[in-house]
Parts: sequence; C-alpha cells; structure tokens
Amino acid sequence: MNEYINITSENIEGEHICCAIGDIKHQDGVSSKKEWIKNRLDDGHVFRKLNVRGKTFIEYEPVSTAWVPIQGDNYIYIYCLWVAGSFKGKGIAKELLEYAIKDSKEKGMSGICTLTSKKKKPFLGEKKFFLHYGFEVVDEIGDYELLALSFDDSKIPQFCDTARCMKIDNREFTIYYSPECPYTQYEVKELTEYARENHIEIRFIKIDSLEKAKSVPCVFQNWANFYQGKFISNTILNANSLKKLLSENNGIH
Repeated sequence: MNEYINITSENIEGEHICCAIGDIKHQDGVSSKKEWIKNRLDDGHVFRKLNVRGKTFIEYEPVSTAWVPIQGDNYIYIYCLWVAGSFKGKGIAKELLEYAIKDSKEKGMSGICTLTSKKKKPFLGEKKFFLHYGFEVVDEIGDYELLALSFDDSKIPQFCDTARCMKIDNREFTIYYSPECPYTQYEVKELTEYARENHIEIRFIKIDSLEKAKSVPCVFQNWANFYQGKFISNTILNANSLKKLLSENNGIH
C-alpha cells in the first residue's frame, strides 16, 4: 500500500518537495519554493507526495487564490500532477488525483480544473489521463486547454481575459517567471550572465503576487518566453537553449 504525506508548516523543512532533487545549483530555488508554499497553506494550498525520495506528487489550491491566470468560483486548480521514473505504472497518479477529487468534494467545492494542451507540451499534464476521469474542455487559448471536472451546476472556470493576449508590446526577449517552480531562480541568474556577456537584451518580469499572476498576458505565469512581442514557449531555458531558441527565431547569436 502506498504511503503519502501532505506538506505542512511543521514538516516542510524536513521534507523534500520532489522537484530538483539532489541538484545543488537549484537548492536556492527549492528554498524559495518552500517559502512560496508556506505562504499558500492558509489559502488551502495542498502539496501531497508519495513518502519516497522521488518526483511523485500533486499540488493544488482554490482557483481564487491560485497563482494562475484563471478565474472561477469555488473550484480547485491543479498546478501539477507528476509521477516520474520507476514510480510510473503503479497507480500512483490515479491515487493522487482521486485524493484531490475527494478532498475537493469534502471541502464543498464545485469542481476541480487543470491546464493541458491539445498536443503534449513540457510541464503540462496528460490530457487523456484527465479525460478518463470525466474532465472536459471548458476553455481554450490556441493549443492550450482548461479542463474541468464539475461536481454541480455552478459557473465553470475560465481563463482571465489578459491571458488571451499571448503577446506583449515589448519586442525584446522577455521572460515572465515566478518562485512557484524551483528551477527558475538559477536559470534567471544563468541567463542574465549569458545575456550580459553576449550583449543580448533580455527583460525579466518576476511574478511575485497573486495580482500579477492573474494578469499575465499568456496562460503561464511560472515561466513564459516572449520574443518580438509574441509568446513562443513555456520551456524553462538555460544558456544553451536560449542560444538555440534565438538562432531558430531570428538568427541572433
């Protein structure tokens, strides 16, 4: 029988939070992520993980306080459901999702939702998995879809109007990022140094409040790349991947 742990203010310092396990360069990001979680717990944030050293967890909270450009009354939003490596194929994802659904119902919520895409993209859940549990597409922006499982006839969640833009006025390479992901802190530092050394203009916009998260000009707030005013990806970049991306998009460095 699988054993799970819910992260609390009492145990968070002694528990790994699954992402960036053992990677020394990302430990500052892990600390920032833990602080971010601590500040969310009173809002109903849940981080539940298998009691092992592995990337096996689900993370969610009410849409009203979730750091995502989504609006909805009395719904839960799943940030991430991740089961990696040797833990796949053991029913863990099923148990984690069923826990979230049961927990949402017990809290009197009207439903639960999450972000997916028409074609598989990095850092997004598998659409077919959620459809199997009765989730339905309730909103979409381009290739990205908001899936929801409704428990009653309440109004379904939707993307915020600002998220539908998928573009900005700035033409220079712009990255929106937040401490929600433990990988972002180190990569911002690495990209800043690379850009300075190679005379590349990059604008970083940190999402450090609920208000900013709700008003980002795309469907992502934890990492979003814009180039020449257009959203191009949610892939977290390092120096090498930035160099490749710029070369593919306009032959720059």
